[in-house]
Amino acid sequence: MRTLSRSFRLLLGMGLLACASLSPAQTGTPRDDTLYQQLGGQPGLVKLMDNFMQRLLADARMNPFFKDVDQAHVKAQLVDQFCEVSGGPCRLNGPDMKKVHSGVDITRADFNALVEVLQQAMDAQGIAFTAQNRLLAKLAPMHRDIVNVP
Repeated sequence: MRTLSRSFRLLLGMGLLACASLSPAQTGTPRDDTLYQQLGGQPGLVKLMDNFMQRLLADARMNPFFKDVDQAHVKAQLVDQFCEVSGGPCRLNGPDMKKVHSGVDITRADFNALVEVLQQAMDAQGIAFTAQNRLLAKLAPMHRDIVNVP
């Protein structure tokens, strides 16, 4: 039931994100770093990504996608990405999500499995359920650029 509830919240968050897609620079409002702080700031994100990567490699569904990549680079990119989307000071540099994932067959089931592993990592870090939902809502629209196999 908790997974169903999380999935519903994830879908709801996708809609909310569409309404909040303008950057603070575009709107003239200060950046809200509340979520970034709830995730533990930079040290918390590094710790979360260390745990997340360990779990991805241990998960039979995710291991094939991550075992042969430069794991230090992926972790660094994920820290920057999560920092940026959570309102922190980081900026993700590099190719967009569509380009990064092109050539890798990724289904919706694969994407959902990754989200499940991320939720497990956040639970292990003691990240509050509301903060988890806020982060997932900000990340959810990326599925359009990541999922490339019907």
